[in-house]
Amino acid sequence: MQYSCNEFRDLLNKNPLITRSMSRKGNCWDNAVAESFFKTLKAECVYQNKFETRQQAALLIFEYIEIWYNRKRLHSALGYKSPQDFEKQLNKQIIAA
Repeated sequence: MQYSCNEFRDLLNKNPLITRSMSRKGNCWDNAVAESFFKTLKAECVYQNKFETRQQAALLIFEYIEIWYNRKRLHSALGYKSPQDFEKQLNKQIIAA
């Protein structure tokens, strides 16, 4: 097993809903998509706002993801389409096949 502190491993072992995910040494690509998303979320949403409460932060982040990021924001990896438009196009192709 790769290194992780004992307290963290114990926490993971006690909670069956949490799955540990550690890749082999030197494999830095497994988290690239998630890290890119969180960088974008912080730059475009979190750092632009001052939150008074956690509830306010949760609501704004939810709105950012569900309304802006998934429905309107264009993604270069998806041919400059929003995830929602890309998924619609993909579903049409699957139905037509």
